Amino acid sequence: MKITFLGGGNMANALIGGLVAKGFAAADIAVVELNADNRSKLEAAYGVRTYAGPDAAAWACDVIVLAVKPQSMKEAVAPLAGQLQQQLVVSIAAGLNLASLSRWLGGHRRLVRTMPNTPALIGAGVTGLYALPEVDEAGRAAAQRVLEAVGSAVWFADESQMDAVTAVSGSGPAYVFLFIEALQQAGKDLGFDDEQARRLAIETVLGAARLAAQSPDPASVLRERVTSKGGTTAAALAVMAEQGVKEGIVAGVKAAEARGVELGQQLGAD
Repeated sequence: MKITFLGGGNMANALIGGLVAKGFAAADIAVVELNADNRSKLEAAYGVRTYAGPDAAAWACDVIVLAVKPQSMKEAVAPLAGQLQQQLVVSIAAGLNLASLSRWLGGHRRLVRTMPNTPALIGAGVTGLYALPEVDEAGRAAAQRVLEAVGSAVWFADESQMDAVTAVSGSGPAYVFLFIEALQQAGKDLGFDDEQARRLAIETVLGAARLAAQSPDPASVLRERVTSKGGTTAAALAVMAEQGVKEGIVAGVKAAEARGVELGQQLGAD
């Protein structure tokens, strides 16, 4: 399988690094990147082939990964319109629907839409994927192989669910960072220095996440096990309930999903 990346940003770098680390041949990876410094860094770091523009040799591949900003996508893929044959095209552009992308590509339909999140930069991401019906099992497997280079992958049967994926896991790290930020602040307010508060907050979140991942029980049960009646945890959770913490998180995620739908409509407008 030969892969060409259009764009060489952070996510593309992470995917390339993950693929090479998992044994994918660097000689089978090409990157079309306008920035000369980025091209040099990619060549030096991974030994991949790079191109300054849409050279025909770059598109002699099986999979094209679109790793450019959503608002720049229409212009970036214009040279490909009507030129593609059986290549699988994998988009990692947040919010951009496949109907718009297909139109910009001259009707090409072997398309997969994905939504990775920023922990992918350290190989710990989770990606939602959706494929058009024209993508066969081999195509789906190829897309999954690319995205699993930086974490795990979850398929969805309806493209409308991708806006919810963006809201839950795409934006989700920001919600976790906010919680860590609040936990650190509370620690400092209670007399810890910056490093003590940081370590306690981050390692608590890391440990709790690992426990939730490894336990067969739902998060609600794990929470209940930590919460003794009349104890310190119960006191904290009671105040958080009064402040509407859980409801605020749920409402925030729903707002993110609604904004994703809106942005998708804007991105696809010709």
